[in-house]
Amino acid sequence: MKKLFPDNQLFLIAGPCQLEDDALNLRVGEALARLAEKIPGGVIYKASFDKANRSNPGATRGPGLEAGLAALDRVRTATGLPILTDVHDASQCSPAAQVVDVLQIPAFLCRQTDLLVAAGATGKPVNVKKGQWMHPEGMLGAVRKVEGGSQLAGHGAGEIAVTERGTFFGYGDLVVDMRAFQRLRESCEVPVIFDGTHSVQRPGQGAGGASGGAREFIPSLTLASIAAGAQGLFLETHPDPDHAPSDGPNMLKLDTLSDLLTRCVDIWARIHA
Repeated sequence: MKKLFPDNQLFLIAGPCQLEDDALNLRVGEALARLAEKIPGGVIYKASFDKANRSNPGATRGPGLEAGLAALDRVRTATGLPILTDVHDASQCSPAAQVVDVLQIPAFLCRQTDLLVAAGATGKPVNVKKGQWMHPEGMLGAVRKVEGGSQLAGHGAGEIAVTERGTFFGYGDLVVDMRAFQRLRESCEVPVIFDGTHSVQRPGQGAGGASGGAREFIPSLTLASIAAGAQGLFLETHPDPDHAPSDGPNMLKLDTLSDLLTRCVDIWARIHA
């Protein structure tokens, strides 16, 4: 069976931050399915059914578990792409795993033992985002928790990846330490992904206290991450980011994604020649 997180081919996780209506979800999914031909390690579609970690209590959260999973299933049926979504509570892992191909642990929850164990127990591949306060070597504990859940459930060693998404530092910005990719690979011994979109987030710097962002820096950081050792990419994308319900300032415009990926594949090939 082909790995969703190959360590010898560049792979991509991409999609809108938050699930919207079917028209938007499928528009992005169909564009990604067309782009999959140029990504050697494949493309995984991502979208969240619930944005449960917003600072603003009035922020839009998405359609919720039941409606969200149904929407994700429609994207998978229409595009043939494997599907990833976030889980925020151990109780969400089993129902989500019945629909999606990959479970993702948000950065703020990367030390939640019950959640990590439950995600591993599903037998599905799990992507754990590194908390902004975590040093790379500290993520080994998260990996071991997922592995433990998988083994307790009798699934053996499942696929696990960890994602670098920047560190809190400086003037309301997230800063990416390019040394982290080598440190994560050496300490966790799993594929390492770079989140090129959340890494340009400006927490609390947007309108009304929402997150701001600087999407103009996504390409340079993404290309640099590949040179520094990232094996996969995580890029949120939307046809009209400025009017997206969540994380618009740090999402790529859908029509710019293809050119960036062409450059990424070229860099990968040069690094690994």
